[in-house]
Amino acid sequence: MRPSSTSRDSSSGRTPGRRPALATAAALAACAVLITGCSSDDGGSGTATGDEKITLRIGTFGSFGYDNKNGAKLYAEYEKLNPNIKIEESNVADGQKYWDTLKLRLSRNSGLADIQAIEVGYIAEAIGPTMANKWVDLSKTGGADTAAFLDWKVKQATTPDGKVIGLGTDIGPMAICYNKDLFAKAKLPTDRAAVAKLWAGDWAKFVSTGETYKKNAPAGTAFHDSASGLFNAVLSSQPQQYANTKGELDYENSPGVRTAWGLAVDAAESGITAKLRQFDEKGTWNAGFKNSKFATVACPSWMTGIIKDQAGPQNQGKWDIAAPPVAGNWGGSFLAVPKSGKHAEEAAKLAAWLTAPEQHAKVFAVNGNIPSTKETLASAAVQDARIPYFGDTPVGKIYSDAAAGITPAPVSRYDGQVKTFITDNGILDIEQRGTSPDAAWENVKKLIDDKIDQ
Repeated sequence: MRPSSTSRDSSSGRTPGRRPALATAAALAACAVLITGCSSDDGGSGTATGDEKITLRIGTFGSFGYDNKNGAKLYAEYEKLNPNIKIEESNVADGQKYWDTLKLRLSRNSGLADIQAIEVGYIAEAIGPTMANKWVDLSKTGGADTAAFLDWKVKQATTPDGKVIGLGTDIGPMAICYNKDLFAKAKLPTDRAAVAKLWAGDWAKFVSTGETYKKNAPAGTAFHDSASGLFNAVLSSQPQQYANTKGELDYENSPGVRTAWGLAVDAAESGITAKLRQFDEKGTWNAGFKNSKFATVACPSWMTGIIKDQAGPQNQGKWDIAAPPVAGNWGGSFLAVPKSGKHAEEAAKLAAWLTAPEQHAKVFAVNGNIPSTKETLASAAVQDARIPYFGDTPVGKIYSDAAAGITPAPVSRYDGQVKTFITDNGILDIEQRGTSPDAAWENVKKLIDDKIDQ
C-alpha cells in the first residue's frame, strides 16, 4: 500500500488514499484530524463477550481497499459475520504527518486507533527499541497464519526477539501508468509493449522519453506528475537505498540515492514534470488525474486504486500500464495492533482476517493492491486478473511479473523520514522554487542532521 506521501510510500505511501473518516461517534470529533481516530471507548477489558457491541477503529493512509464505498466492502462483510462489531476507518492523505502523529500517540499510550497501518518505510522504526513493546505480537494473538506471507514481508515486521508486530497488506511492485490519449496526441506509441520498449532497462531512457513528449505535448500537460515520484520509483529499483547492509542509515554513500537524485533533478530541470507534490492535502495532485494534466505516473500496484478513484469515471479506459525500466518495489504496508487498545484481542482478530489470503484476493480484484500472501500472489485470480477501469490490461500479469523480480533492499529505522526530507524539502524545492541542486542537497543534509537523532 503507501505508501506514505509515500507511498504508496512508497514510498513513500504507500503513502496515498483520499477517503474521509466514517465519523459517526462523537468521540471521534475530539481526536486530532491527522491521526486515525481515538482508541475504542466502548468499555470492556479487551475482548467482546456475548452480545456486547464494540467499535473497532482502523487508522490508515492511502488506498487500502477495505472500505465499503470504493473498496472491497470488507468492513461490511466482517460486520455481517460478527454482528457485535462495528468498524470505523479514518484515513489521511499525508503519510509523514500520519506517522509523526502516530509516534506521539504511541509515546503517550492514548488517542490510538485499535488497528494502525504502518508503511514499510517506517516498519524498521516500529520494531526498534523505543516502540517494539507498544504492539501486540500478532504471531500469538488473533489467529493469523504468518507462514502464509512472503518470508521477507514477515521478516520486515519482526522484532529482534521474534515478535511479529505487523501483518502484511500489500507489496508495491513497480510499473508505469500512462494516459493513452495524451500519448497519442504527443505522437508516442500507445500499445503497452511498444511503450515499455521506449525505456526498457534504463530509467534515463524514461527521462529522455519525457523530452520527446515535450516536443508535441498537448497544451497544459506534462510528461510526468512529479520529480519526487520519479525519485521514489528509481530508488525502489536500487539494491542499496537509504541503509547499508547492516540496516544502518547511510544515504549519503548510497549509489541508489545518487542515481535517483540525479535523474529526479534532470526531470525537474528539463521541465518534463507537472511540478506537483504527490498526495498533497490541497488535492492539486488528485485533480491532475481528473483533468489529464500529466501523461505518466510511476505506478506501484497500489497506485492503480488511486488512479481509479481520482481520474474518475470520465477517464475510464484512458489509462494503461506498461512495464517499468527496471523492476522495483515502492511501498507496501502492515496492520498493527497497539497494546493500549481496550479491544486489542478483537482488533488482532480483525487484522488477521483483513490480511488473510481470501481478503487479499478480494482487495486485489477491486483495487489492484498486489497481495503479500504467497498463495494469493500465485493464484489464477491474480495472475489472470484485469481491473475494469484499465480495460483489457493484464494487470495481474504485469504486476506479478514485477513482483517476481523484487529483492528487498535493507531498511533502516529512519528511511521514511529521510525520504520525506529528500522529496519534499529537496527535490520539490528544485522543481517548484528553482533552488539549485547543490543548495537543495545541503538543505536536506542539514534537516536530517537536525531532526534525526541517530
